[in-house]
Amino acid sequence: MTGTEKSDHGQWSSRFAFILAATGSAVGLGNIWKFPYITGENGGGAFVIVYLLCVLLIGIPIMMAETMLGRRTRQNPIDTMITLSDEVGADKNWHYLGWMGVIAGFLILSYYSVIAGWASAYVLKAFTGSFFAADASEIKGLFDGLIASPIQLIFWHSLFMLATMSIVARGVKTGIEKAVRFLMPSLFVMLILLVAYAMTTGSYDQGLKFLFTPDFSKLTGDSVLTAMGHAFFTLSIGMGAIMVYGSYLPKDVSISKTVFLIAGTDTSVALLAGMAIFPIVFASGLEPAAGPGLIFQTLPIAFGNMTGGWLFGILFFVMLVFAALSSSISLIEPAVAWLVENKDMNRKQACIWSGSITWLLGFGTIFSFNIWSGLKIFDRTIFQLLDYLTANLMLPIGGFCIAVFAGWIMKRQHSEHELGMPNTLSYQVWKVLICYVAPAAVFLVFLHVVGVL
Repeated sequence: MTGTEKSDHGQWSSRFAFILAATGSAVGLGNIWKFPYITGENGGGAFVIVYLLCVLLIGIPIMMAETMLGRRTRQNPIDTMITLSDEVGADKNWHYLGWMGVIAGFLILSYYSVIAGWASAYVLKAFTGSFFAADASEIKGLFDGLIASPIQLIFWHSLFMLATMSIVARGVKTGIEKAVRFLMPSLFVMLILLVAYAMTTGSYDQGLKFLFTPDFSKLTGDSVLTAMGHAFFTLSIGMGAIMVYGSYLPKDVSISKTVFLIAGTDTSVALLAGMAIFPIVFASGLEPAAGPGLIFQTLPIAFGNMTGGWLFGILFFVMLVFAALSSSISLIEPAVAWLVENKDMNRKQACIWSGSITWLLGFGTIFSFNIWSGLKIFDRTIFQLLDYLTANLMLPIGGFCIAVFAGWIMKRQHSEHELGMPNTLSYQVWKVLICYVAPAAVFLVFLHVVGVL
């Protein structure tokens, strides 16, 4: 198979559609939930600078490589690696890279859907005024009551998975593309409205200063590695999503220009989230280094006690659900594409199988917060184990292998052709980054997360 063949599972209608879909895959809970709190924990502006450098030097080159691999074969990640290995006479075991990406996306979605269910539940809580004039203990009670109830978590998890499956089952153009054309602009509008509201809090300048004024004395080696890891994971690299989305990309679209635009948009969302959240945090006398509870246990206090907090609380959590949904459809798509191409299923059947298995796996995460909270595997709950296995092991290994294959195994003329950069300075820079800088950086992240560094 060559890169000129049509994909069996569809094609984006335009470059803009791919940008929206890939940006949707990248923009998720990590941008709006995780980025603000890890920035708060690591001192603000200096951390942001390191993060931006990591996106530029590590994230973008690997994202270009993963998109390129997918478009060359126009297949799902597993068959992509089989075809490309045969093309260059490489070891056939490279197909395990495709399998690892598909399985990682599958496992991530099983717990991602549960967390997205929390955000969905908070939309209802915000709408019914549950945050109104609530203090910290009352907000903590709301959150603790939610995660302690298997019935509530199953309901919201099921609702979110049903929405994800319904979109993906409709196909590339009428399902995924149509959804992201609505979700992504809506997310941006809500985010800008929240930033506009943050400007009225009286602490906007303080929030901007915290976010953009570097104080390198607050930066540690651990902060640098955290920034590197987040830059890598926020772009959805190593889980098969970008590879399968790349397989739908028309041949006349520039991969490099498109990836730069996607990475820039993804980073802008993270920064806008910080610009919306930190002024509200400071205006309410809250702690920016509150950790993972910043969104679910800290911001509701602010929304419940501010003018207009009812409306902006609803907007914020709706935005969080939209961001999660735009990512969840990309997490399940690699498995669906493989089933369609290899098991003679239509998209609806593939979605039912993939979605049902993912939904069932999600029960492990749900119960790890309540009835199975005492069950530990390697000193971790099921949720903690899945999160560690995917984010800390499978994705770094996947990204490292993508860089090695694209930089060292794939023929130069093939990568030049796919990237549309034959013998240019841009190609030389990408080659250095993908062969040396990115693998070394990802390897450092891997050593950090397994406790060696």
